[in-house]
Amino acid sequence: MTDELLRSLVWTDYRLAVLFAVLVPLILLVWAAVKKAEAIQRLLVIYWRVSSLLAITVYLMIGGLPLSFISALAARILIPVGLWFWADLNEEIDDQRRTPIKLTFTAWRWAMTVYMGLGAIAQLLTLPCAVSQTAFAGTACQVWLEAPLIFRDFFHGGSSRGFLGFWGIVGLVIYVIYLGYFVFVRLNRQGRSAVQD
Repeated sequence: MTDELLRSLVWTDYRLAVLFAVLVPLILLVWAAVKKAEAIQRLLVIYWRVSSLLAITVYLMIGGLPLSFISALAARILIPVGLWFWADLNEEIDDQRRTPIKLTFTAWRWAMTVYMGLGAIAQLLTLPCAVSQTAFAGTACQVWLEAPLIFRDFFHGGSSRGFLGFWGIVGLVIYVIYLGYFVFVRLNRQGRSAVQD
């Protein structure tokens, strides 16, 4: 694969991520709040919590941290899991009558599942970037850092890469603690129910 083709694919992935992982769920969340579609709203709030790992990954990439390639893969796996894991919300959404918001939400959820699944497969190819300094320095890895660095220039022009990378690490530590709490404590108590009794 040529460098230009790889760069084109990576930038397409970032554009799709902005569309499917940020803009569409934000619109759906506002729409669900207006329509008082509580199950969809709850699932979208859970989605935003889980997908915050994508934002953390951007800051890790700004910092030039190889760990960002592992967090990117983890995000692509955890997001579809978070969208389909909750038995009570799935049942409640399935039982709703066919409305435009339900159809749009369902289409988006399937699209995200396919997009994140294909992305996870592609992201497996970047794992050498996380474990080898030689690979990390190569074009195949550095091309993934281009969009986060432009994001930094646009939103954090005065901040150093190291400073933003530090906040990425802080975010990752908080995320891992929360995920650990969920897996080892909350999951045992509530199972696949999103609504606490």
